[in-house]
Amino acid sequence: MERALRHLSEADCQVLARLRSAGEAWIVGGWVREAVAGDRADDLDIATSLHPAEVKELFPRSLMVGEKYGTVIVRLDEGSASEPIWEVTTLRSEGNYGDGRRPDEVEFGNNIEDDLARRDFTINAMAIDAKGSLIDPYSGVADLQVGILRSVGDASERLGEDGLRIMRAFRFLDSESGMRQMDPGLRAAVSENSEMLDMVSRERIGAEMERILSGGSLRSILSQMSGDGVLERVLPGIGTTTEPVFGGNCIINLALLCSAEADDGGALAEKLRASLVLAKEPLRAISFLHDRRGASLSVEIGSLRRFRAALPETWQELFMSYSEGLGRDVGEFRGALASLESLKAGNGPLVDGKMLMEATGLGPGQRMGRLKGWLHRMQVERDLSSSDDVLSLLEELDWVDSEHEEWPALSWP
Repeated sequence: MERALRHLSEADCQVLARLRSAGEAWIVGGWVREAVAGDRADDLDIATSLHPAEVKELFPRSLMVGEKYGTVIVRLDEGSASEPIWEVTTLRSEGNYGDGRRPDEVEFGNNIEDDLARRDFTINAMAIDAKGSLIDPYSGVADLQVGILRSVGDASERLGEDGLRIMRAFRFLDSESGMRQMDPGLRAAVSENSEMLDMVSRERIGAEMERILSGGSLRSILSQMSGDGVLERVLPGIGTTTEPVFGGNCIINLALLCSAEADDGGALAEKLRASLVLAKEPLRAISFLHDRRGASLSVEIGSLRRFRAALPETWQELFMSYSEGLGRDVGEFRGALASLESLKAGNGPLVDGKMLMEATGLGPGQRMGRLKGWLHRMQVERDLSSSDDVLSLLEELDWVDSEHEEWPALSWP
C-alpha cells in the first residue's frame, strides 16, 4: 500500500498522526477500496480506538454530529472557506437494529477486526494500519479482483441491519467500480429483504438512487433492481421501463426510466417528490420531458424558432438527449437547429402593454395579456424586427370576437 499512501495529503497525515499520538487509528472505507483498485479517492474515513470526547479534545473544532454512534467530523485548527473534513469513528461492536436503520445500542471497542465485522460488504471491510499494512479479514481484495460483491457474513443479517444497504449493493454494481455481479447469497438476500427499504427514509433512498442513475451499466443494474422487486419499492405506483438507452445525466435517466408512466408530467413529478424527495428544479425538468415524449421533431422554421426562444438552452439539450434515449432520431432536428440564424430582435417581445393598449383600446386584464403573448409568439415565428411590424399583425388576427382563453402563447411545441 506504499504507493497509495503517497496520495495522502499533508493534512491527512497530520490528522492521523495526532490521533495516533493518543491512541490507534486506521484508514477505512472507500479510500481503502479505491486504493486497492488502483484508483485515487479524496475523502478519508478513519476508525480509532479513541472515544468521541477524546477526539474532540485533540481537535477542538470537531463537530459532534454522531457522537452517540461514535462519529465525529474532525476539522483542523485553522478554518477556511474550503477546509477539508474527516469522518472519524470510534471502533464499534453493534447489537440489534430494531428500526432497520440504526443500532439499538452501540458498544465501543478496541479491536479493528471486530469493527470490520459489522461492515456491509467485503470490499468495504478493509483497513490500513499505522505501518501501512492492509487488514483484509474477509478477502475484499480477492472480491475486487474478480468483480463480485459479497456481504460480510450472513447477507440477510447485514441487510436486515440497515435496509439502505440494498441500494448500496446496486450502486456498487457499476462498470467504473469494477464490480460486475452480486454473490448469489447476497442477491437472494436482496430479493428476500426488499421490504426493509420501507423502513428507510425516502431522502436517503433518493440520494442513493441519484448515485445509481449517474453510474455505468445502468440498464443491467435497473433490470436487476426490477427483477429483484427493488425498483417497485423505490418508485411505488410509477410505471417504469428499462428499455431506453441511458446516458450520463441522472435527471434524463430518471425521466427515461419513468417514461412508461401513464400519468402526465405533473402527476409523475408529485410521485417522484414523494418517492425520492427530489428538489423542485429536477422535478420541473422531468415533468417537462415526460409531457413531451411524443412531441413533434418538426424542422419547420417557425417551430424551430419557438423551440429556441421558449426553452432555456439546458432544457433544449435535455429534450434532445431524452428523445435520443427513447430511440427517436433527432439528427435532422439537431442539424436544422444548429443552422438556424439568431432572431433579429432577440427573444424578448417588441410590443409592451402600454403600446398594445394604445393600439387596441383594451384595458389591463387577461385578454390584453393573452393578446400580448399571441403577438410575441408570431413575432418569434416570423422573425419580425420592429414593433410596427408586430402591431400590424392585429389586422389579420381575430382578437376582437374570439375567446382569449384559446389564443396561443410563446411556447413549444
